[in-house]
Amino acid sequence: MGTPLPQDRRGAPQRAVVTGSDSGIGKAIAVALAGGGVDVGITYHEDADGAERTAEQVRELGVRAAVRRLDLTDLPTGAAVVDELADELGGVDVLVNCAGTGTRTKALDMDFDTWRSVLSVDLDGAFLCSQRAARHMVREGRGGRIINITSVHEHTPRVGAAPYCAAKAGLGALTKVLALELAEHDITVNSVAPGEIATPMTGQEDVDPREQPRPGYPLGRPGHAEEVAAVVAFLATPAAGYVTGASFVVDGGMLLMGPQASERLTDSNWREP
Repeated sequence: MGTPLPQDRRGAPQRAVVTGSDSGIGKAIAVALAGGGVDVGITYHEDADGAERTAEQVRELGVRAAVRRLDLTDLPTGAAVVDELADELGGVDVLVNCAGTGTRTKALDMDFDTWRSVLSVDLDGAFLCSQRAARHMVREGRGGRIINITSVHEHTPRVGAAPYCAAKAGLGALTKVLALELAEHDITVNSVAPGEIATPMTGQEDVDPREQPRPGYPLGRPGHAEEVAAVVAFLATPAAGYVTGASFVVDGGMLLMGPQASERLTDSNWREP
């Protein structure tokens, strides 16, 4: 059993695990949760230095940080990192599945190993991490939050991203199933679906999104990782206790532009990744 919560923190999350929090959206989420007084378990795949920088920022906010390497291509073994972090932090109240990968290869040109690798990281890994975190939450009996970072491609396709889109759509459906199954334990499960966010993954590290014009987006720019993190932070709070099985799109209006944008295309360049 975990340590009893102080009276003024009862119902608020105390310990979170954020996968893929060495940079980008994951890092912003870890820092946002830490700003709310939450101890954070940080995971990385290759960028150990980035994970330590995230941990420094978390600790500067007066909470604890624990760091582990997580390899979601080594499953089911790799998911044991969730148990290790929960043990070090004294439990887990919030899991954010943020680790992910993708491709820019058309389906007809893709080898099976690439297909399986993306599904392993983006879908299998999220399932196994959720399963392990939920077991801790059920044992502790205090409820909890699972928040899956999907993508606008949870809802709509993209050329050259077959396994990514399949995995994110699958994760969106898994979110809903887990929301049904875990509700009796007061565990909510939601997804957050970002559009283009200025991060290293989109080749925009240290870029001010306000200076990156996107005429095709209603808000006219990419998003900032902190704008995604703010939605995640809300879903982790007691204020979101009646929200489950939902997908929160954070895309500056991109998905609204389907017919509006497509009827104005003047060439077929969209057919290329």
